[in-house]
Amino acid sequence: MTALIPNTSVPGSTAVLLATTDCPFNLTAATQAELGSGRSLAPLCTVCCCGFLNRTLTVVFMVSLAFAIVVGNVVTLTVFVQTRQSRTPQGYLKVSLAIADMMVGVLVVPFSVYTEISLMVTSTPPIWYQGSSTSPASTSSLGGLVSPWQPCMLIGPVFAGCTFVSISTIFLMTVERSVAILRPLHKDALVTRRRTLLLILLSWAASFLLALAPLIFSSNFTLEYNECSRMCNYTPLLFGSQLPPDANILLLFPAFDFTLLGGTLAVNIMSFTSIRRYSRKRKLLSEGSLSDGGGGGGGGCSHRPSFSDIKAAKTIGILTFAFTASFSPIAVFVLGSVVGYTWCNFSFIAFWILTGNSCCNVIIYSVRDHRFRKGVTLLFLRDQSPPHGEKT
Repeated sequence: MTALIPNTSVPGSTAVLLATTDCPFNLTAATQAELGSGRSLAPLCTVCCCGFLNRTLTVVFMVSLAFAIVVGNVVTLTVFVQTRQSRTPQGYLKVSLAIADMMVGVLVVPFSVYTEISLMVTSTPPIWYQGSSTSPASTSSLGGLVSPWQPCMLIGPVFAGCTFVSISTIFLMTVERSVAILRPLHKDALVTRRRTLLLILLSWAASFLLALAPLIFSSNFTLEYNECSRMCNYTPLLFGSQLPPDANILLLFPAFDFTLLGGTLAVNIMSFTSIRRYSRKRKLLSEGSLSDGGGGGGGGCSHRPSFSDIKAAKTIGILTFAFTASFSPIAVFVLGSVVGYTWCNFSFIAFWILTGNSCCNVIIYSVRDHRFRKGVTLLFLRDQSPPHGEKT
């Protein structure tokens, strides 16, 4: 989210950082020998992990966040699946976004909780912990993958893929609403369920292919649990003190992120400009300052989007703003890392702010979408029978 995405170890993005960072990617041979003999790896003393109390508070925060993500998105999925009015292209896109968010709460966050609890109980880093991988020379014949297999090889791409799915889905939602705003008469013909489902499948396939790109197209990357971000991060395998020659493949991540976020912002600007123009026309018509005659062309009343379309566009604009705000700390962290800052504590804050965005969508729907609120009410009251003699 300029050199790497949220799950990428940014301190390793430049060679100068390798010698100065307090979060080294690959331990020396002596340190690895100590790990092999069963000796524990002393954790970095940071605000987020120094001391039993801080580790406990971190685990409590992670558990609470995982619970909020799973419950919120289960409710969202249930409402959209059971509500007939939600079986629209916009509803399908919201379901796709909820599934991506729920995968973060089901797989990514619980794995961090498990790792942190293991470190608290045993004080010995697991095999997937940062710096516990073997040297590049012994792994080159295996395509860069360490042995035994690390869970981070699954968790890291899942988080990256779900992040890309969220960005691409919000972009598709913005485009769908812009069609409803700019071309309301052609909305049903241009945005169909079949096309929407096809675009959703393509976005999932492209997102996870991109997440796996460093592992597929290069043999010089692995994934390890980073004690700064508390997540599984992409890690380049070092050759001496040098980064691999194909480390630039990670630039695909920020290129994808910023391209879609920039496109989403541009489409939102066009939509809200059109909404403002229509609102001004409506105000002039209500004041009698603008004639609505002229064979249907003067005021443009028949070509204006409906109130529900305008409100939905504003809701998606809020979703875009929330995601961009949660993404911004990662961008700041990347820029700081490129110029030489390590920011171990800030990396934890940045990565977990982005993770916390996975439980924000249900809050936005609850505030902005009356149909969603009604669906939630019916969901929790459906088991209550109506009073005797009252028809439902």
